[in-house]
Amino acid sequence: MEKKLKVGVVGATGMVGQRFLALLENHPWYEVTLVAASASSAGRSYREAVGKRWSLGTPIPAAAAERTVFDAAQVETIADQVDFVFCAVDMDKEATAKLEEAYARRETPLVSNNSAHRFTPDVPMMLPEVNPEHAQIIEAQRRRLGTQRGFVAVKPNCSLQSYVPALHPLREFGLEKVAVSTYQAISGAGKTFETWPEMVDNVIPFIKGEEEKSEKEPLKLWGSISDGRIVHASAPLISAQCVRVPASDGHLATVFASFTRKPGREEILERWRGFVGRPQELGLPSAPKPFLTYFEDDARPQTRLDRDLAGGMGVAIGRLRTDAIFDVRFVCLSHNTVRGAAGGAVLSAELLTADGWITAK
Repeated sequence: MEKKLKVGVVGATGMVGQRFLALLENHPWYEVTLVAASASSAGRSYREAVGKRWSLGTPIPAAAAERTVFDAAQVETIADQVDFVFCAVDMDKEATAKLEEAYARRETPLVSNNSAHRFTPDVPMMLPEVNPEHAQIIEAQRRRLGTQRGFVAVKPNCSLQSYVPALHPLREFGLEKVAVSTYQAISGAGKTFETWPEMVDNVIPFIKGEEEKSEKEPLKLWGSISDGRIVHASAPLISAQCVRVPASDGHLATVFASFTRKPGREEILERWRGFVGRPQELGLPSAPKPFLTYFEDDARPQTRLDRDLAGGMGVAIGRLRTDAIFDVRFVCLSHNTVRGAAGGAVLSAELLTADGWITAK
């Protein structure tokens, strides 16, 4: 790319916003030229606004540290200064949905980490290696919004991104039923052990809304486009349990699956080893190679050892074996704030850029 696209990060002071800034610091295609947050942060330097809430192990990117924070509600002002925006605001769903569409209507593509538009029928919810073809729905969305270049795209819930990538190459065997339990790190709640000491030596067996997302969102990812909307897949039937565990980062999942044609172990391993998504084919800057990594060691994947696989963008799999009730079972792991949040959104933006949906103004 001859000239980098100008990017705004809306919701820049939160944990996912921080991760966006870190991942984009030296990006070959994008340059963060604007940061925005709530009205209470507006007018201050980013360093001052984020203060002690900076939660990453690396320093605040120098290019962002002294930038003046804009009010995220100043849509026209922000939209006029950037080519597109990433969004990670901490607002209720209705307010988030209105804000995101406001940017799109201002002819500014928006790639969101938020859940507000995940079930909007003409908004692509993208896991780039799984459903890149869903970008085509943007044409219908633009007709609805009355825009020429503006649109909203979202990424799925972070809990999906450990196990859906492993299941995806196995759908050819007739994936019928899935039972999954996710063991989710505290950063998924925007917390650290310093801000949430109650999580030390503790497990909480409930995360509001996570089980519904884990059961329903994969069906949109595996859906098809018809009459200007994404129609959800009818299978597999998914049952999920989601628990919060005392890990800083990394969502681990145990998966049980049944098929209309039970695949053999080597067939499954072959599909995982050979799976290449469109981001890998295009050589996108954030695309992990390989996307899926299988560990033969029964003690892997482990959260602390394997969450940073391929810079936190890869998915680790292990412990594949037969099951007494389902056909097979296995364990998966992904980094929830990289692959599952900011990194997944950056990869989606890269795909949308490569395919011509995001361009310079």
